[in-house]
Amino acid sequence: MHKFLITTASVMALVASSSALAADKIKVGVLATLEGTYTVLGEEGIRGLEIALKEAGGKAGGKELEIITQSTDASPDSAVRGVRKLVEQDKVDLIIGPLSGSEGIALRDYAKTQPQVTIINGISGAQETTFVDPAENFFRFNMDGAQWGAGLGEYVANEKGWKTVASVAEDYSFAYTNFLGFALGYCNAGGKIVERQWVPLGTKDFGSIIAALPDDVDAIYLGLGGGDAVNFLNQYQQAGGDANLIGGTIMVDGTVLSSKGDAKNALIGTPSSGPQADDWDNPNWQKFVKAYQDAFPPDQRFPTPALMSTGYYNATNAALQCLNKTNGDLSDNQKAFRMCLSTLELDAPNGKIKLDNNRQAIGTNFVTEVVENADGTLGNKLMKVVENVNQTLGVDEAEFKKLGLPSRDIVDCD
Repeated sequence: MHKFLITTASVMALVASSSALAADKIKVGVLATLEGTYTVLGEEGIRGLEIALKEAGGKAGGKELEIITQSTDASPDSAVRGVRKLVEQDKVDLIIGPLSGSEGIALRDYAKTQPQVTIINGISGAQETTFVDPAENFFRFNMDGAQWGAGLGEYVANEKGWKTVASVAEDYSFAYTNFLGFALGYCNAGGKIVERQWVPLGTKDFGSIIAALPDDVDAIYLGLGGGDAVNFLNQYQQAGGDANLIGGTIMVDGTVLSSKGDAKNALIGTPSSGPQADDWDNPNWQKFVKAYQDAFPPDQRFPTPALMSTGYYNATNAALQCLNKTNGDLSDNQKAFRMCLSTLELDAPNGKIKLDNNRQAIGTNFVTEVVENADGTLGNKLMKVVENVNQTLGVDEAEFKKLGLPSRDIVDCD
């Protein structure tokens, strides 16, 4: 899964070799988690970016695009080091990224110190990034983790009849946000969350966590991703676990459903929710799936795009469309370019996306269940579509703010 990345810069950058052509190219910095727990997720994000660049022929606004990719490890510190290199040394014009929630918060803060650069979020989903003191030059064309939880809590409580839940989730901003989206709907539907366990990113040994899970609940919510999700499933299967499972968005993403081994089969039947559904019959989605499958050999991709690919594809397309509409004009602190981004309605593969006043996506969410496909692979089957999901989940903004920022204890059913 690593080898295609070696040629990312050389194949997709299309760099003009002569310094005389500098004015005719636009430098784009890309941040992705290409090391650590979320490496596989970062690789998938790069695939989405590459598809968008390929469709555009490596140009936008009549200018060549120079792509400079910087690796991070999902930590805020690595994201700040990476973006500082791209902005202060490489002198990029704009940034696409990052991937992980706490990275996004760090980049929002950094953006305020660099008004000449525009940051278009890759797929990071912490609520705070755009909801609290947003940066004018930070744009997010993906919904946040709470929006990705829209509809799941009600579905679990009303359709599945699961009234008590325990949870295991990663101990950082995105996992808090994603869980809030689930919990708000679940609590309002009469559900009870009886126990919450939070684990560090990169946890290898889940033995004590699994042993402490209560037996008297209807289901267990798992807010894990990447290597953490796979490690948990392997150890849970070895421990003989057989509870009903509820998946956080990245727990049932293609990056987990396509992992090696049989442990992932424990997820069959697991309800979840997020910004896409593998079997959605929308023509734009089907077109994107085919472009993804055609772009990479089967051993270098997943059966269908994972959400990181979709997110980076959308972010890149938003940049390309506005560069084209403004003829690549990045003068006056990129005023015209940013105005275009602010008003752009993106006809994305996973539904129409528009931005609110905080430059945060309003979009479509999908409640799904994990199924085994005819070819033996696993995928997410569409159960329900939730349209026009805004950042307050349809709740009055003043009332939503009273909940408090996503954390270990928010939201509480009591």
